[in-house]
Amino acid sequence: MTASSKAPPIRLGVNVLASGRHDAAWKTFSDKRSLPTDIDHFVAIAQAAERGLFDAIFLADGPGGLVSEAYTRPWRALDPIVLVAHLAAHTRHVGLVCTTTSLFGHPHTIARQIASIDHLSHGRAAWNVITSQNPPALAAYGVDQGWDQAQRYQRAEEFVQIVTQFWDSVPDEAVVADPHSGVYLDPSRLRQLDFQGTHFTARGALSVPRTPQGRPVIFQAGQSTDSKAFGARYADALFTGQRVIEAARAFYGDVKALAQGYGRNPDHLLVMPGLFPILGSTDEEAHRHKRRLDDLLDAQALRTLLAHHLAVDVDALADLDAPIPYAQTQANEHLVPVASRWHRNEMLKEARRNDWNIRDLLFSNITGGHRVYTGTPEGFAGDMIHWVDSKGADGFNLNIDVQPTGLDLIADEVIPVLQKHGRYRHAYEGRTLRDNLGLPRFVADAAHPLASAA
Repeated sequence: MTASSKAPPIRLGVNVLASGRHDAAWKTFSDKRSLPTDIDHFVAIAQAAERGLFDAIFLADGPGGLVSEAYTRPWRALDPIVLVAHLAAHTRHVGLVCTTTSLFGHPHTIARQIASIDHLSHGRAAWNVITSQNPPALAAYGVDQGWDQAQRYQRAEEFVQIVTQFWDSVPDEAVVADPHSGVYLDPSRLRQLDFQGTHFTARGALSVPRTPQGRPVIFQAGQSTDSKAFGARYADALFTGQRVIEAARAFYGDVKALAQGYGRNPDHLLVMPGLFPILGSTDEEAHRHKRRLDDLLDAQALRTLLAHHLAVDVDALADLDAPIPYAQTQANEHLVPVASRWHRNEMLKEARRNDWNIRDLLFSNITGGHRVYTGTPEGFAGDMIHWVDSKGADGFNLNIDVQPTGLDLIADEVIPVLQKHGRYRHAYEGRTLRDNLGLPRFVADAAHPLASAA
């Protein structure tokens, strides 16, 4: 490993979107209609990430049904399992993080799909567990009423326990493949499960044997108390959304302590906040590039969305150069849905810290939620190093303004700076995603909250 032994290496993933994270990115493409389904475009993004020696590409997804973003930008159209399988055939090293729901469907299906991806990619698969629900998803699955916070995480716990027990159900020693005895698979060595839960039931063994990583890597996203506890117990890496470093440090310390409380090595739980770089050769050039993209947005639609986030009337945001109405939005906090308050409060923390006006907040990635860095490659590398050295992160899940051109800029201009400082690899360390993330191969018999019967 090339990173300095005195300083931890920075872990990097990239969020794969059809055109890029900036909401106006799609308007810069010549062929706009095919973006959601252009497989060659997705391959180019994956290969750019691998050229940049990224740990993983991250395929986000919703649990089902068209959501409102489809009306204003290219949406997530392709099934992530199918897309990841195709990208595995066109890459050799980069990890493949696939998002699926833990509320709908059955755990056996996911266990088999992700295990299959781990085998066909030679150990590069990861599962991003989500607990989200929205009206289109409920409608698509024919569910009349969703689940409250406690029920969602109860379902998710059972879902993950079944998936991981299925992953452990065919250990290496069960595959005998002895031509003399005629025994290929020894049933006496299977770890068959008999899971009777409140929400899910499962019995038997998976048809897929132990995967190259022992188990695929588990990612999880969220910031609530329930989410932190869930991630600290079950995940190998967390995608988070802190926008100011003090909040990031607090979150980092909380989840590491929770992981240790579950009997885990806290170093084996990686914290990777989302981060949205917009870069140029100078700070001025980067800001010009951002303004060119921002000018393609519908400012009135953004103003309406921001008014919703702040729980104020849209007329209160009419003057974009006016101060943010903090007193009014604080007085109306009770009107903001509980699920939206964390995102709202992070935006306001960042706005106060940077002395933003309404215009600054309006164009600060309010739709994506993650922190925006606008500046030079050198400054961006220094920013990431500062967050990692301040115990606010182990790495980042990058959101690229326009893909793959913005990703090429990261590979060509940012990664060499991190390498110069001894904070990034010059080549992939191993074959599997666990190798490259610095995580050990999973051993089911080891002391771990998910070992064997969980």
